[in-house]
Amino acid sequence: MSYATTSKDTAAFCADLVRTHDFVRYASTLFLPQVQRRALLSIYAFNVEILRVREQVSQPLPGEIRLQWWTDMLEGAGHGGVEGNPVAAELLQTIGEFRLPIEPLSRLIEEHQFDLYNDPMPSMAALEGYITDTASALFSLAARIATPPSAAVDHLARHAGLAQGMTQVIAALPLDAARRQLFVPLQLLQQHGSGMEQVFSGKQTPQARAAIDQLIGDARQHLRTALELLAHVSPQVRPVFLPLAPVRRDLERMSRADVDPFVPQVTSRLRTLWTLWRASRSREFGG
Repeated sequence: MSYATTSKDTAAFCADLVRTHDFVRYASTLFLPQVQRRALLSIYAFNVEILRVREQVSQPLPGEIRLQWWTDMLEGAGHGGVEGNPVAAELLQTIGEFRLPIEPLSRLIEEHQFDLYNDPMPSMAALEGYITDTASALFSLAARIATPPSAAVDHLARHAGLAQGMTQVIAALPLDAARRQLFVPLQLLQQHGSGMEQVFSGKQTPQARAAIDQLIGDARQHLRTALELLAHVSPQVRPVFLPLAPVRRDLERMSRADVDPFVPQVTSRLRTLWTLWRASRSREFGG
């Protein structure tokens, strides 16, 4: 079995999907060999499809049904359409080619059921569990494309995902607040004298800012740990962790006192490419 069994059209579909909806991960694959790149894009395209379910439905039940389709597909119990779905076709090929485990992919789907509802993220422990099974799992699966699995790489993937996931929670705050969805842990907000309605107002307050600053601090600590661990893994796998380079840049910006976390920040694709290119040339990420 090889990628010859799936068409160039399915690969192109996945690449376009990731380029459109997750440019950082798409651009990071440009610095890896072609076979690895195609495999990574299939995993990232799958992630995009799961994330987009929240945008495509207005009620939780249709979203649950869509997520169940992907769960059934992974378990080999698809009810039609699997062969005609380019992302499913590419992902199944990658799973077979690189012997990827199904369980973390299924858990990723399960965790994103949370996205369909308006329940607040209750605590830091809940957020860390959510991110571990989503962003960290993606790093771990991606790493298996480049190197055999190991406890050291999984440990690195966990911290890398926590850094990236917490940063994404902060970056998405303006959009999430506008639709009254809370990923910043409610317990953390309450510890600083803030709450849901204060966040949903979309206006920065000292209390909400203090909670966000603590989350930024936790993300920076996970990033420091990940970068330290990166130096001790195989050079072949380091380019898989290139998405950490924009995380470092974003956290530096978010930490500035003059940056309002409730104002959307847009980074140009050219700047993202420049950040990733510079990182790829460094000893830190160089393969």
